[in-house]
Amino acid sequence: MSSGTTNGIMVTGAEVPGGELILTPEALAFVGLLQERFGARRDELLAARTRRREEVARTGRLDFLAETAHIRSGDWQVSVDPSPLQDRRVEMTGPTDRKMTINALNSGAKVWLADMEDASTPHWANVVGGQISLFDAIRRQISFTNEAGKSYALREDAPLATIVMRPRGWHFDESHIQVDGTPVVGALVDFGLYAFHNAAELLSRGSGPYFYLPKMESHLEARLWNEVFTLAESELGIPHGSIRATVLIETIPAAFEMDEILYELRDHASGLNAGRWDYLFSIIKYFRDSGPQYVLPDRNLVKMTAPFLKAYAELLVQTCHKRGAHAIGGMSAFIPSRKDAAVNERAFAQVKADKEREAGQGFDGSWVAHPDLVPVCREVFDSVLGDRPNQLDVVPDVQVTADDLLNVAATPGEISEDGLRANIEVAVLYLESWLRGGGAVAIHNLMEDAATAEISRSQIWQWVHNASTLPDGTVITAELVRQILAEELAKIETAVGAERFAAGQFVTASEVFESVALDEEYVAFLTLPAYAAIV
Repeated sequence: MSSGTTNGIMVTGAEVPGGELILTPEALAFVGLLQERFGARRDELLAARTRRREEVARTGRLDFLAETAHIRSGDWQVSVDPSPLQDRRVEMTGPTDRKMTINALNSGAKVWLADMEDASTPHWANVVGGQISLFDAIRRQISFTNEAGKSYALREDAPLATIVMRPRGWHFDESHIQVDGTPVVGALVDFGLYAFHNAAELLSRGSGPYFYLPKMESHLEARLWNEVFTLAESELGIPHGSIRATVLIETIPAAFEMDEILYELRDHASGLNAGRWDYLFSIIKYFRDSGPQYVLPDRNLVKMTAPFLKAYAELLVQTCHKRGAHAIGGMSAFIPSRKDAAVNERAFAQVKADKEREAGQGFDGSWVAHPDLVPVCREVFDSVLGDRPNQLDVVPDVQVTADDLLNVAATPGEISEDGLRANIEVAVLYLESWLRGGGAVAIHNLMEDAATAEISRSQIWQWVHNASTLPDGTVITAELVRQILAEELAKIETAVGAERFAAGQFVTASEVFESVALDEEYVAFLTLPAYAAIV
């Protein structure tokens, strides 16, 4: 479908090959219904986020909610997971382009997180193209041939990974689909198109419409998702509870509402995930102006063994298993190299150690970002689980307090010039790729996505506004950051060559970075001004 109006919904995006399969009048009407019913409530919840953050800025404090204590102390459980989600010991993540879709489904992972959020730039071609990939993959009719003539197809000699799709967060609007001149909530576009076309088809194949829900900040936001699911099931004629959701606990306020989030989604909940990178970003963002006790050292020094992250992981496993929900571990950023044996060996060792820690804490499975890491993760969880599909019976005997979750000050390490430079370089390189349409980027053998770029720019904002110092006493100022930005940009130009630099988006990326890292008013998500640069 090209640009036009259908049932009051305006599609302004350019024509995407195959898009007529997805942007049908009926599918758009369904998306329009979701926007009509839930768009205003989404707006209210975003306003509530702002008010809550303002209160934290005033008090420097978060705590468990007094008004929901009865839910935390209550005796209740979520619905039992359908069989495709009982065993989640290794999950592959990645964007929904056709090559990645095939490779992920073939990877041997139990689950593929089909990512239409942080690993995918919301270019209109990606938004629609990802839906086409999923539509074709579910019907086993997807194939891909690259420019060199290499062909990719779904395997027939082993089970494919179960698809769990991640739509965009509540904060993002889709500019290319509008209702009465207002952009539709991006999450409702992604969810609506996928559910409309695939829910019944998935159920007929023994699977179902399964989702990862990102960046929520409260149980009220989970309640909204539950209302969306319930309406969708009624409109699509599928049984109540068919839709299943795993919630990423990747914001600090959500960490204080894990029980409540599961409770709101209890008919649809599958589990919680420890989204560590966005969680770090959220802590920096939330407490950016709350003093030096919330200032973290170099990003690469912040490990999951830090007291505040250990408490978060333990509380997540305890909460999930107490309620009969799966606890899924987070992403290890290390990725292997098929060209460098030493890099490969280090990546395997780092990932193995990370997954051993998670399995030992009671997690039921974990994420990897590369097919070569699937066997590494699987071996670790096989050794703990054996023939069991999960370890829901393991409920850690821990007492996690608000002080434990907020004990950022106990994190060892310092802020170095190398760390400052790395934040700048990574953020610019990532943004440059993002602006060109690539949302998951391998940089220095680490997988970077929007979350890690958010950490990089947020740390710099916080360091500048707290007058943090380098080991030699140098104060990190906006002027110093701009000086290093210019130096790093020159290094990038030398590394990629003048022609590639001129043809790329490096200058725009550096401008976006400078704005989101140094402007006095902190922008909630760097992808919002970056999106404005591509639409």
